[in-house]
Amino acid sequence: MSGLSALERRLGHGFADRRLLEQALTHRSHGPENNERLEFLGDGVLGCAVAEVLYGRFPALPEGKLTQLRAGLVRKETLAGVGTRLGLASLLRAGLAVDAAATESIVADALEAVFGAVFLDAGYPAARKAVERAFEPLLAALDPLSMAKDAKTQLQELLQGRHGGLPGYRVVNTLGEAHARTFEVECSVAALALATRGSGRSRRAAEQQAAKAMLEKLAE
Repeated sequence: MSGLSALERRLGHGFADRRLLEQALTHRSHGPENNERLEFLGDGVLGCAVAEVLYGRFPALPEGKLTQLRAGLVRKETLAGVGTRLGLASLLRAGLAVDAAATESIVADALEAVFGAVFLDAGYPAARKAVERAFEPLLAALDPLSMAKDAKTQLQELLQGRHGGLPGYRVVNTLGEAHARTFEVECSVAALALATRGSGRSRRAAEQQAAKAMLEKLAE
């Protein structure tokens, strides 16, 4: 069995147009017929498919928790791991040698391109099926009830999933006597030009309130 045939078996999709799969595995350093446009398409397909799968699997979860789960699944590190398990690294066509860090990013991008290729080859239902099959080990391991993460952690993971940069926190005001001081903290996301504020009896508590306010703003 060829490498491409093995990949098709792991994806659960046999390509009618094998050239799409070959293009999805071609890095831009290899030439003009590369996977950048397929990566763009696959990013959207992947996000939609993961959202639909999570929506169906966890009917009792609120929007914020579903968003958190999706962000963890579509982050570059996760995609690189899924792509490596599928064997993409050995099938990539690149025109230059790359270090390990670059290879991880290239594998993540190629995985998105592969889902874009499935979409073009057979439509969204086939692409959704391929996404769910590829991510099944991770989906099966999800335990939303044990993921009681604080607001700052949730916000950081959400922004990493959206490529929105990391949030920043700064104390903008302190009120009251030393034994009963209240802190006011601003949480800002420069990449999105957003800022929120929170207050608390400690800087940490104020940061958590500001992060919670940012999560609510992003959910609007």
